[in-house]
Amino acid sequence: MHTGPLSKIFTIIETIVANQNTGMTYAEIVGTTGLPKSSVHRALKELTQMGYLYFSPDTKKYRGSMRLAAIGADVMANFDLREHTHPYLLELHRETEHTSNTGIRDGRVGVFIDKIESKDYGIKLFSEVGKTFPLHCTSLGKVLLAWGSPDITEALLEGPLEPATENTITDPQKLIEELKAVRHKGYAVDYEEITRGIMCVAAPVCGVNGDVVCAISITFPSYIYHDRGMEPEIEAVTRYAAELSGEFKQQSEAPSIPSSAHDERVGV
Repeated sequence: MHTGPLSKIFTIIETIVANQNTGMTYAEIVGTTGLPKSSVHRALKELTQMGYLYFSPDTKKYRGSMRLAAIGADVMANFDLREHTHPYLLELHRETEHTSNTGIRDGRVGVFIDKIESKDYGIKLFSEVGKTFPLHCTSLGKVLLAWGSPDITEALLEGPLEPATENTITDPQKLIEELKAVRHKGYAVDYEEITRGIMCVAAPVCGVNGDVVCAISITFPSYIYHDRGMEPEIEAVTRYAAELSGEFKQQSEAPSIPSSAHDERVGV
């Protein structure tokens, strides 16, 4: 547990930002954090003077400032998603020996941002880093649709769902039902829907705020499924996706303050 001055400052900042919509009074901040009044007072004074917090004389409440928001924006603008996901994708590939992919949504299409190639099965794969893919007939796309904005799904359903193979879902109502099933199961499967002879399993990766930021998948020949099923593939993809999501969640968690902090005397 971290109880140093820097830890206390970040606890105060994160507490205020978590209540950004209403703002927080000095008393509310002290009560919520359990930190000494003197520590909170000093931190609020310095953070306000530095421009990271805004204090309203009318409401007596503190909020995060635009300067603080700018720091977050800079972090997100330069956040390398691939750098964080690649080690997990590599382990997924090593364990399954299948081609592993990471995909994100860009408007009404998906984009491959990472790929680790497996051995050649004699079938040309659709995936290439930087290449776009349709959302309605790929496992990555189904995941991104299932946990994505309803507006994107509605817009996609308004247009024709172009078939890539005879297994492609082209009926809007069937796709809606498929996405409901994906959300319920926690993963998506591409049953030779974009390439004959090739299947994919994908699972969602959640970011620091719980939203799905990308999806990871493995690609394998359909004969594997017909020979022994695909439970090992499903288990591996969902496990690595959960581990990666857990890493993002861990990064977002505020440092915990031990109960002894509540008993500290003012001025200590």
